Amino acid sequence: MRTAGPGAAAGLRAAPVWARLGGLSRIGTLAAVLVLFCVSGGMLWLVGYNYDGLAGSAATKIHPSTYMIVLVFCWSLIASGDPVSRGIHLASARPATLLMLVVTIAVIVVTLLRGGAGIGGLVDTYVAACLLVFLLADADDETMATLTTLLHVVMTLNALLALAEFVTQIRLFPYRFDGIAFETDTRSAALHGHPLANAMITACYLMALISGARPLSPSVRGTLIALQSAALVVFGGRTALLASLALGLCYGIVMLFASLRRGRVSLVGAAIGCLMAALLPVAIGGLAVLGFFDDLAARFISDGGSANARKEMLDLLGMFSLGDLVFGPDNELVDTLRRVNGLEWGIENPFIRMILYQGAIVTALVTVAFGLFMYELARLGRAGGVWLPMVVWIILLNGSESIATKTTLPAKFAIVVLCLYRPERQGRTNTLSPASSARAPRSWPGRAAG
Repeated sequence: MRTAGPGAAAGLRAAPVWARLGGLSRIGTLAAVLVLFCVSGGMLWLVGYNYDGLAGSAATKIHPSTYMIVLVFCWSLIASGDPVSRGIHLASARPATLLMLVVTIAVIVVTLLRGGAGIGGLVDTYVAACLLVFLLADADDETMATLTTLLHVVMTLNALLALAEFVTQIRLFPYRFDGIAFETDTRSAALHGHPLANAMITACYLMALISGARPLSPSVRGTLIALQSAALVVFGGRTALLASLALGLCYGIVMLFASLRRGRVSLVGAAIGCLMAALLPVAIGGLAVLGFFDDLAARFISDGGSANARKEMLDLLGMFSLGDLVFGPDNELVDTLRRVNGLEWGIENPFIRMILYQGAIVTALVTVAFGLFMYELARLGRAGGVWLPMVVWIILLNGSESIATKTTLPAKFAIVVLCLYRPERQGRTNTLSPASSARAPRSWPGRAAG
C-alpha cells in the first residue's frame, strides 16, 4: 500500500474562508440559540417588549433571537470575504432550505400588497429557522458539541422550572397577551411561555432523547427521559402526551426485542431494567397520591371547548366562495366570522387557518416548501430514529395554529434534530488535496482564522 509522503502533505490546501463558520459567527449563533430557548414572551413583557399581543410597535412582534440570527447570518456572509461564493455554497448544500426562504419572502410580499398583517409571524416562523439551518451547515464538531450541551442544559432547566411551578403554583413568566396573564390557566409556563409550546418542544426533545443523542450514557439519557416525561405531564398538552406515550412505548418495545434477538443485553442493564420495572408502579402511585395527575385528568375531562372549536373551523370554510378560498378572503371578514362563531382563541389547524387568511394557492406553496424543508432536515440527521420526533412534530403541528401564525417552534425543532441526530458533514478535515478538490463538495466544516 502506498502512503503519502511529505510532498503530498505540502500540497494540501486549507478550505476557503467562505466555506467555514468564523469564530464571531459561532459565538453569535450560540448566543442566538440561548435567547431562542430561554426568552419567552412573558419574560419580554417584563422589560417592556410586547411580543405576544396586538398593541405596541411592529418591531416588537419579532423575537429578539430572530434579529440576532439575521445579524449573525449577514455577518457570516461579510466575514467570509466572498459573499457570492458562500451564498452559492449554502444554496447547493441546503436547497430545500433555500426554497423555503424564497417562498416565505414571496408570501411576505403578497401579504404586504394585500395590506394584510402578520409579517412578524412569517419572519419568526420561517425566516429564523431557515437562516439557522444555513448557519449550522458549516459548523464544526466542537461548535455542534457545545450547542448540544447547551440544548441539554436549557431543556433540563426548563423541565425543573416547570415542575417547580407545578408544586408552588407560582408561574415566574406566565404567557401574556398584551400584558394580561390568564390566571385561570394553572399549567406551567417555564422558559418557553405558552404551555402548549412547552409541550410541543418537550415532546420532540423527549422523542429525540429516546431514539437519538447517542453520545449520552444510558444513565444520563434515562434521567433526562424521566425528567422530560414528568415535565410533559405538568404542561398539560393532551395530544403531545398521548403521541409521545404511544410512539415512545412502541419504539422502546421494538428496540428491546431487537436487543434481545442480538443477545447484547448486559447483566447490569438487565438488573437496572428489572429494578425500574419494580419501582415504576410505586412511583406512579406516589405521584397520584400527591395529586400530580389531577390537572392532566381535568384537561381530558374539560377541554375548554377545543373539540367544538375544531368543528366550527370546518363550518367556517363553507361561509366563503371557492374564489375567496383560492385567493384568500378579506382578513377583516374572517376575523369577524371567527369571533362570531366562538373561535376567539384561534383556528386549531395551521392549514385551514392559512387557507382562510392567505388562500389555497399560498397555502399549497408553503406546505410543499415546508414539507421539503422538513425532509431535508430529517436527512441531515443520519441516525435511523430521526423519524420518531418527526412524526410527533407533524402530529402536534396539526393540533393548533402552529406554523400558520407567529411561533419560534420550527427553529427550536431544527436545533433539536441537528444536535441530537448529529449530521454527517462531508470533509471533516480542513484540508483537501489538489487532485480531489475539483470533485469534492464545497462543504468543509472548519475554523476561520478570525
